[in-house]
Amino acid sequence: MIDRATIDKILDAANIVDVVSDFVTLKRAGANFKGLCPFHDDRTPSFTVSPAKNYCKCFACGEGGSPVGFIMKHEQLSYPDALRYLARKYGIPVEERELTAEEMQSKNDRESMLILNEWARDWFQHELYDTPDGRAIGMAYFHSRGFRDDIIKKFQLGYCPNSRDHSLGADALKAGYQEKYLINTIDEKNPQNSIGTGLCIRNEKGQLRDRFWGRVMWPIYTMSGRIAGFGGRVLDKATKGVNVKYQNSPESIIYSKRKELFGLFQAKEAIRKQDLCYLVEGYTDVMAMHQNGVENVVASSGTALTRDQIKLIHRMSSNITVIFDGDEAGIHASERGIDMLLAEGMNVKLLLLPDGDDPDSFARKHNATEFQQYLATHQVDFIQFKTSHIMEQAQGNPVKMRQLIGGIVESIALIPDEISRMLYIRQAAQTLMVDENQIIRAVGNQIAKNRDELRKEQERELRRNAFNGKPMPESEGPQDESTETEDNTISPPQTTPIATNQISRTNSREVLLMQMIIRYGERFVCNGEDDSGNSVPLNLIQFVYYNLQVDQITLETPEFRTIMDEAIAHADEKDFQAEKYFLNHEDSRISNLAFELGTDKEQLSKIHFQDKKEEDISHAQLFETTTHLLADLKLSIVRKKINQILTETKKSDIRKNKETYRDLMCQFQELKMIERELAKKCGDQVIMR
Repeated sequence: MIDRATIDKILDAANIVDVVSDFVTLKRAGANFKGLCPFHDDRTPSFTVSPAKNYCKCFACGEGGSPVGFIMKHEQLSYPDALRYLARKYGIPVEERELTAEEMQSKNDRESMLILNEWARDWFQHELYDTPDGRAIGMAYFHSRGFRDDIIKKFQLGYCPNSRDHSLGADALKAGYQEKYLINTIDEKNPQNSIGTGLCIRNEKGQLRDRFWGRVMWPIYTMSGRIAGFGGRVLDKATKGVNVKYQNSPESIIYSKRKELFGLFQAKEAIRKQDLCYLVEGYTDVMAMHQNGVENVVASSGTALTRDQIKLIHRMSSNITVIFDGDEAGIHASERGIDMLLAEGMNVKLLLLPDGDDPDSFARKHNATEFQQYLATHQVDFIQFKTSHIMEQAQGNPVKMRQLIGGIVESIALIPDEISRMLYIRQAAQTLMVDENQIIRAVGNQIAKNRDELRKEQERELRRNAFNGKPMPESEGPQDESTETEDNTISPPQTTPIATNQISRTNSREVLLMQMIIRYGERFVCNGEDDSGNSVPLNLIQFVYYNLQVDQITLETPEFRTIMDEAIAHADEKDFQAEKYFLNHEDSRISNLAFELGTDKEQLSKIHFQDKKEEDISHAQLFETTTHLLADLKLSIVRKKINQILTETKKSDIRKNKETYRDLMCQFQELKMIERELAKKCGDQVIMR
């Protein structure tokens, strides 16, 4: 792992304007910069970049972060990989600390498999270009499909020969690669924990055999450009009697078919630039569209579309056009995927090719101009497509019409945005000539049904976790915050934990206390005593932490508890800066929250600091302000307990039990005394009543 000193060098060097400008066109707006948000469909600039804070934030969708956080989101990288990305950008050598044995093994396994896949890609390419069989069989196949040499090179295609005397496995072993990474040791309980690329298998005799022998090869890239796995296709003359023409690498710690999209690495810049992604089914469909000048296209690789894949696309654009084969089977196969896209908040259009064509075959029949014109003029909104398709299928049959309208209602009910939902309801009602209120009621009922099914599934998950001895995370569990509106539609439940723009929903006293931690946490406030009675300086973090510990106070908000725990863990470090640390936190929820807390300082400054500059605020003022905030927090807790006791004493069964009633009244008197003392400490400066 990267050591702390190197991380600090990277964080100090990374300039948010410089980093964001690589991907977003920025214009100065006062002290800040603005541009179109790269994380949602932004028509007017809502993405703000603050040089002073070294932070960016979209005030429409809430996305943003430090330079590291921005690169993590934009390039789909882990925290360490985002640091390495910035280190390369700024020419900083990365020194990594010694890993634990378990960390080292996991890192070695992943890196060894990725390196082996890169070697295998080069081996497959060599076989395609530099061997007689590769040119006569593999290259001839690609040329027969109409692909140009530049497209074959662009996707780094290859060939795996059907030969026992010459194999990838044998050459890999000679090159020094370990057999355990060539094969795949399957983890039956969780295939995604499996070790090994699966480039080779063992046959019945226990001999090593190439998995992809006799196939043309496609490398499958991650968004960051590493090779996660491969897809191989049996050649046409060998497909007779073969049920599965295409074969993929097995599930492993680096490859999961449901989490990858073929062509995403080659398409990501075009998707961002055009703010649109075309979705097709297969490898050759993607290649055919590239050959016709359309690069913003990805393929689900013949599998049903998954939420993981949708989220990858959504990070680059909210607009997607699904292209499917022009037959009834192709339409039905796409319906589930369309509903999933709608549920994830995507703007969905559909494009139906002429019957019998897929994107590959259609592209071969038309030149680039004709192909692009067809795409531009034939894609339609999903409601427009579904309603016209319904009218064709129903043909005046009321029963069938009702069933088909039910399908549209189910799709509309999945759309999370209420305004979009109402627009689609209106459009469907007008096209189908159905009373709009009827569709509104039907959609409302369907949303309620979806909500109930979600709650039941969450309850089942809770029971499964309890049965398996797993505790539920604090932020999970059944939730029901849905509301019914005047038009009888129901807004979907809100399950997002506290994050940007949600601070006002939490305990106001905790918010102000956390603002002090973020903005002034490392500042000296007073002296305390250690266990030996010696005087020791305390910074604001330590002062708050010890006060909370003494009174056994637990913060209500989980993210605030995380901030407090991590702040005290680093409070003794010489150069620790709370705001810098949390703005660059690897958890985007924490970094966004730190930005909100650090920026929204109006209450604190007006009440206590009279808009002074930070360097002019004395430790005495920090001590006084923090003391009042702590007292006010304690006072609110005491008053809450007092109200709980009063509620208990009003219950008839409590009143009848004299001993229980007496104990409650004693607690009440003690708490009232504490309340009076705390109220005196707070005086006129109680922050919140």
